[in-house]
Amino acid sequence: MPELPDIEAYLTALRPRIQGKPIQKICILSPFVLRTFDPPTEAAEGRTVRELSRQGKRIVMHLEGPGEMALVIHLMIAGRFQWKDTGAKPPGKITLATFQFPTGLLVLTEAGTKKRASLHLVSGREALQAHDPGGLDVIGATDQEFANVVRRENHTIKRTLTDPHVLSGIGNAYSDEILHAAKLSPIKMTSKLTDEEVSRLLAAAKQQLIHWTAILTRQFAKKFPGPGDVTAFRPDFAVHGKYNKPCPVCGSPVQRIVHAENETNYCAKCQTGGKLLADRSLSRLLKKDWPQTLEELEEGKSG
Repeated sequence: MPELPDIEAYLTALRPRIQGKPIQKICILSPFVLRTFDPPTEAAEGRTVRELSRQGKRIVMHLEGPGEMALVIHLMIAGRFQWKDTGAKPPGKITLATFQFPTGLLVLTEAGTKKRASLHLVSGREALQAHDPGGLDVIGATDQEFANVVRRENHTIKRTLTDPHVLSGIGNAYSDEILHAAKLSPIKMTSKLTDEEVSRLLAAAKQQLIHWTAILTRQFAKKFPGPGDVTAFRPDFAVHGKYNKPCPVCGSPVQRIVHAENETNYCAKCQTGGKLLADRSLSRLLKKDWPQTLEELEEGKSG
C-alpha cells in the first residue's frame, strides 16, 4: 500500500501536470472503483483542480466551483497512477478510470483480481472530512501529542503505527523501518513503552518519513513514477522485504513473521535482544490484536 512518502511523491509529480488545469473528461472503466453516485462524476468535468492534498493515504483533488467538490482516491494495495500523453491508449485490464486534462491523461490502475482501490466524488467539507481516518500527523507532532495517541489503547507497536485512526500515512513497510531505527520490538505492547522509548519511536518515525519523502519527491520532481516505482520493497530499506539478508547495522540476518496479509520484518539482535519471534506464537498474539484484512485495518476494526 502506498504510504506517506509514496503519496507525497505522487503529489509532487501530479501538481505541475494537473493543478490549475480543468478535468475535461472522466471515464470509469471498472464498476468497482467508483463508490459514490451523488454528485455524478460528470459534475466534476469542466472543473479546474484548485489544489492537491494528502488525507492519510488518500490523494484529494480539490475542485474549483460551487459545492466545494473533491475527488478522493485511495490506492489501497495495488492501485497506481500512470501519466500518458493525450491520445495514448491506457493499459488494458488493469485500468480502473481515466482523467483527461489538457496536459495529458491521468490513468488509475490496479493490478490483481482484488478490486480495493476506490474513487469518491464528494461535495462539501463535511463529506470530505468523513473520509479522513483522523490519525495524527507524525512529522508535525510533539512528544506529548504522540505519547497521548500511542497510549490511547493497548496494542502492539506494529499495530499502533499502522492504524490510520491513530497515526497518519504509515503502513506495513515504513512501520518496519521505523521500528528498526527505533530499536524496538514490533510486538512490544504500547502500555509497556517507557517515556524514553516513546520519544525514540517518534524521532525514528520523523526521521524515516522525512528521509524517504525527500528521496522520493526529489526522484519524481520531473519524472512521473512508473508502475514499478511506487513499491513497498526498496533496495535501500534496512529490514522491510529483506528476509534473511544482513541487517545494515549489525549484520545479523533479518527475520520475518507472516500473518494474514502482512509480513513483519525485524532484526533480532537490534530489536528483540537476540530473541527470535516464533511464527506461531506471534500469530496467536497478532490474531488478537490485528485485523484479518487490510480493509478492516483501514476501517478501524479489530481482528
